[in-house]
Amino acid sequence: MKRHLLNLILAIPTLVGAGLDTNFILDTDSYKASHWLQYPEGTTSAFSYLESRGGKYEKTLFFGLQYILKKYFSQSITPEMVEEAGIFFKAHGEPFNYDGWMYIANELEGKLPIRIRAVPEGTVVPTSNVLLTVESTDPNTYWLPSWVETQLMRVWYPTTVATVSWHCKQIIKKYLDLSSDDPEIEIDFKLHDFGARGVSSRESAGIGGASHLINFKGSDTVMGVIYANRYYHSEMSGFSIPAAEHSTITSYGKENEVEAYRNMLKQFAKPNALLAVVSDSYDLFNAVENLWGKELKQELIESGATVIIRPDSGNPREIVLKTVQLLDKNFGSTVNSKGFKVLKNVRVIQGDGVNEESIEEILKAITDEGYSATNIAFGMGGALLQRIDRDTQKFAYKCSSITIDGEAIDVFKSPVTDPGKRSKKGKLDLILDGSGFKTVNAHNHLDSVLQLVYENGEILVEENLEQIRARSIK
Repeated sequence: MKRHLLNLILAIPTLVGAGLDTNFILDTDSYKASHWLQYPEGTTSAFSYLESRGGKYEKTLFFGLQYILKKYFSQSITPEMVEEAGIFFKAHGEPFNYDGWMYIANELEGKLPIRIRAVPEGTVVPTSNVLLTVESTDPNTYWLPSWVETQLMRVWYPTTVATVSWHCKQIIKKYLDLSSDDPEIEIDFKLHDFGARGVSSRESAGIGGASHLINFKGSDTVMGVIYANRYYHSEMSGFSIPAAEHSTITSYGKENEVEAYRNMLKQFAKPNALLAVVSDSYDLFNAVENLWGKELKQELIESGATVIIRPDSGNPREIVLKTVQLLDKNFGSTVNSKGFKVLKNVRVIQGDGVNEESIEEILKAITDEGYSATNIAFGMGGALLQRIDRDTQKFAYKCSSITIDGEAIDVFKSPVTDPGKRSKKGKLDLILDGSGFKTVNAHNHLDSVLQLVYENGEILVEENLEQIRARSIK
């Protein structure tokens, strides 16, 4: 027996090379492998749901399910996958439903016998409401809604990134409405995604970056733009501009700092062009006051470009305000129809220490001093794509109904140690009435908001990015 187990363990590296790490069956939690043996005798179907139980925000912007379905749930289960999974779980110490999965691979032609209904992506829904439901469609695979929890739960990440981005958008929009002549035009490029290098993986950059692009169109996260293009049918979902980093400035040496800036003008400053230049490698205020404000001033103005100065250190609120004031002193400003000053020829982007709180503080500081939010844009990295987790919005996926011997039975949890973890019961639906969104215990309600997006291996709804963006604005 020990020798047999050793042989199985030794086989694992070979299987990994054969694609074990991409096997749909194995993208689950270990304990799921034993659950098919734990349900009551006579069980023929199960119904589960996903919700945000609360958390930091009172509303969530649902996004990312289409990516998960297209990337993973469109696969067919093959006998080879089942064999691989069987070997793995035996060596791993878990029982495995070999016959059940082989039934899916052979009798169902590899198609997953589940039905998924979900709120349309881009919809902003108050917390504690059902966002998607999953039910089995074959009495032989009643255990499948539980098995796929691990993969479907990961929709928490794109939804939470989209939610953070959406709430930042509301803050910025408030100050644009207060101080800008064209808030609807400006808002699209006011928060730029700087998060690619701060996430845990290439896929995280893709998923998180695409989520941000629901709300804004500016991004330096290339994978995010590619994912949004590919999985949400966009020709080009995000845009960027030439920008300096510290290495391209400091490579000239401190004594030649002005030449680094001059080269930026030479290379990129054309009429109506935008370029961003980090200017705090040495002394931000000297750069703004003397290098940009005096030595390069005429070259900048004559180029017809708008140069965006980027501070990258110090207290964001104080540094941005002082930078704006110095730029105003040197380049001047006009007063818009709302009585706020708009800088001539230059703007500011803050990309250091940016989060919801600092965005609010910076915008309040400059508008209190009479400057329009037109003058400032933001770059957000870790706080946008990485400084979140499943508990940010308290995501949960729970079984709420099970059918035993032909009778549908409501099931729920209600721990006395934490009433906040009480789950919903029954076959749930989401409706929208005069009072707003409401989760109801009435499956396939006539006024249901949920769409049937996946059934028995087939993706039934695919939307493009513009449809989702339009929905998020409502």
